[in-house]
Amino acid sequence: MEGIFSNAERAEVLTAALPYIRRYNGKIVVVKYGGNAMVNEQLKEQVMEDIVLLWLIGVKVVLVHGGGPEISETMKRLGKQAQFVNGLRVTDKETVDIVQMVLAGKINKTLVNLLQMKGGHAVGLSGIDGGIIEARMKNEDLGFVGEITKIRTQPINDLLEKNYIPVISTVASDRQGNTYNINGDTAAAYIAGALNAERLIMMTDIAGILEDKDDPATLIPQITVEQAKTLFDSGVISGGMIPKVECCIEALERGVNNVIIMDGRISHSILMELLTDEGAGTMVTKG
Repeated sequence: MEGIFSNAERAEVLTAALPYIRRYNGKIVVVKYGGNAMVNEQLKEQVMEDIVLLWLIGVKVVLVHGGGPEISETMKRLGKQAQFVNGLRVTDKETVDIVQMVLAGKINKTLVNLLQMKGGHAVGLSGIDGGIIEARMKNEDLGFVGEITKIRTQPINDLLEKNYIPVISTVASDRQGNTYNINGDTAAAYIAGALNAERLIMMTDIAGILEDKDDPATLIPQITVEQAKTLFDSGVISGGMIPKVECCIEALERGVNNVIIMDGRISHSILMELLTDEGAGTMVTKG
């Protein structure tokens, strides 16, 4: 890698990034790191490097993470079959304990550890800590799947003020002490909205919104909320992309400036999005 770029080229790259560094310095950027985007260990390290770099140049990064594949894998090892209804995990009492163990325990602390190994200062939280995410039961048929009723930003802002990277797992509680599994995209949208984030980055395992779902070359680089609704009607946005785009719209309506859906499998896609002209993925804006 050393021989690929001359020192002059490196300096050119840094200079080109300067306007973007100015733009995001001191601003809050929420990154939703999805379960399907975190299956490759080398990529996971690169994402953490990107987040630490943004933190070092003064961006206030909040990392919200899921972990669906790992939850399913742990359930399987424990002899429990995962069930889904409309993309939401059916969560009985035993399952919600597994969700809490995997998300708030293993995955959360692994990401915190990686960030610190890369030179960042990170603190892991779950939505239960400090009452960050308050929820109620969404649907009795789904069990302990939560619908968000309140976001408390104070614990997150306290950490940002002390120059830490908050790493938040998406489990929540209600006032009766019940624990709920929260959809990661929904939690990220609500948290980003409550923080009035400059940008929400949704990392997933596809390139963004595609005109033809089987052809990455048909990536749509930017759409408005109105255009998104047209794409719902025409079937361009379909399947698992529907709830993702709905979460993007939710975030915009709650006060986020713009939202990006991007491919978390591409090296340094976060840096390409925030620090270059080209960007990455599909940007969804109010219009």
